[in-house]
Amino acid sequence: MLPTIEWQNDSVVMIDQRKLPSKEVYVTCRSVADVAKAIKTMVIRGAPAIGVSAAMGLALAVKQSQASGTKQLATEFFKACDMLAATRPTAVNLFWAIERMKHVFSGLVNSGASVDDIRARMDLEARRIHDEDVESCRRMGAFGAALVPSTARILTHCNAGALATAGYGTALGVIRAAKEAGKDITVLADETRPFLQGARLTAWELVRDGIDTTVITDNMAGALMRQGLIDLVVVGADRIAANGDTANKIGTYSVAVLAREHGIPFYVAAPLSTIDLKTPDGSRIPIEERPSKEVTHIGPSQVTPDGARIRNPAFDVTPHRFIAAIITERGVFKAPFTETLPAAFAQEPAAVDA
Repeated sequence: MLPTIEWQNDSVVMIDQRKLPSKEVYVTCRSVADVAKAIKTMVIRGAPAIGVSAAMGLALAVKQSQASGTKQLATEFFKACDMLAATRPTAVNLFWAIERMKHVFSGLVNSGASVDDIRARMDLEARRIHDEDVESCRRMGAFGAALVPSTARILTHCNAGALATAGYGTALGVIRAAKEAGKDITVLADETRPFLQGARLTAWELVRDGIDTTVITDNMAGALMRQGLIDLVVVGADRIAANGDTANKIGTYSVAVLAREHGIPFYVAAPLSTIDLKTPDGSRIPIEERPSKEVTHIGPSQVTPDGARIRNPAFDVTPHRFIAAIITERGVFKAPFTETLPAAFAQEPAAVDA
């Protein structure tokens, strides 16, 4: 399995997704500041992967601290939390992971644990978050595969694969699981301008796995749907509001509208850590605006004239009415999402359906 992010010699090592597919380069983060920079500059991306990297960054901050007492350690730890929280605003997994690490840290301090015990326990918690993410992706894939016909042409947007998680993937996990189940799968991958996650990352992953993959430009999807060449759409998510409204990579909303027009089911695959029950609807989801150079340039080549104004929102919000189902590690959940999504958190992990 592709190692998106892992511990190596007291450092956090991650594949540099900016270099793919031409180069497979790994970045070694030796401090929490390195991890924060990697998140902000898109060395690592994808909501679950961002959450895992934040947890590892906090464990690294505690491990490297020279504090001899818990008071100083706490000052440094919470400063590191703030640093990571400031990197990217939309992906809720980032804040979920930070809060989970805060909860463990505070519990240890309040129980009188030593600095060395806290270091060891935070390291363990970060590893657990990593391993749980891989397992949740595999379970999600198994649930989602049941929705895929025996022969299917699947459209996906952006990258929600192993690269966007600790391994296996969310949307691509569904595709991988369907393939492993013996289904005849072909994939159409939107290129996903402006960062080209579909063309560069999704296609790279799927070709490595031997899955039949065709890259299309973002503006081809509607025409192919009209020609009957797409059977279903499955995408990932960066934040899902309590009513099912879903923030995902810019362009996802357009795909969802097209799918509805052509009677094609549109599925979202995401772990429970992506569901934000505190956010009532999509209008409350903060949308990150990224640097204009991602639009004005492709690699070193400038493709827009000097003087043109640029907009570069990284995400859009798909209203829940366009979503056929949300696939999680606890099962497949359908509308009304205000009822089924809270039930997902209360459900036992072994449950299969909502």
